[in-house]
Amino acid sequence: MDAFPDEVTVFEVGPRDGLQNQKKTLSVKTRIQFIDKLSAAGFKYIEAGSFVSSEKVPQMANTDQVLTGINRHRNCAYPVLTPNLQGLENALNAGATHIAIFGSASEQFCRKNINCSVAESMVRFRDILQAAKQHQLIVRAYLSCVMGCPYEGEVAANKTASLAEQLLTMGCYEISLGDTIGIGTPGQVTKLLRAVKAVLPVNKIAVHFHDTYGQALANIYTALMSGVAVIDASVAGLGGCPYAPGASGNIATEDIVYMLNGLGITTKIDLNTLLEASYFICRELNCSNQSKVAVARQSL
Repeated sequence: MDAFPDEVTVFEVGPRDGLQNQKKTLSVKTRIQFIDKLSAAGFKYIEAGSFVSSEKVPQMANTDQVLTGINRHRNCAYPVLTPNLQGLENALNAGATHIAIFGSASEQFCRKNINCSVAESMVRFRDILQAAKQHQLIVRAYLSCVMGCPYEGEVAANKTASLAEQLLTMGCYEISLGDTIGIGTPGQVTKLLRAVKAVLPVNKIAVHFHDTYGQALANIYTALMSGVAVIDASVAGLGGCPYAPGASGNIATEDIVYMLNGLGITTKIDLNTLLEASYFICRELNCSNQSKVAVARQSL
């Protein structure tokens, strides 16, 4: 078992993963304000949106306007999700420097989400990565359903490890392992990371946990003990997945930062500024805040 990392990067996915499943579609102006408030909190990475079909995901329409309208901080990158070559071209036109691709360790989830098999998705990704390399784009990969699928059940750790290794070999700088339906436990996390670390350096691994069963913080603590130093999170616990029935939102960024502060681990994120962004976006969405820290601080 490794020691805790001295510093952890909290990768904020709220403006993309957090908003894409909301019933209310926000204006470009509000999305820009949201990202600017998050930038002020000190993040290194804020996922700004995705170049997907606006018919399928209307919440992500006009991501190009969002990306060109935000106040980009010098020490922060603003990745966007690009599911295909057209999305990549749109991202380039909007001035993106970092992109992300989204795959699955589950065959059925892959077909539901991106309408192809896992093997076919890898071919797509290879084309995207070749084009991204030509334009000197930095590419991150997401692997969803790494601990369970709403359609298939349990997903084997060695399958996730094999796919992660392929993505790294193709040119992704980091692989984010996603418990999309939030069923994982610390024991499963230990088993998964043991398999993935056998084929990937730990500094190429990120974790992305949803909190459906209330295990996300415990799972993150377990990942930290395994040496993982990049944690995905969504402010106010926003999120969910349109292709994963019953899945709740991501772990709340505020709750992770609070825990990391308590462990003496550096994040360079200002919690009070982060809370301002949290309260702002919940007002705009007219939704309840799923962050325990945000709710507790608001009641003081």
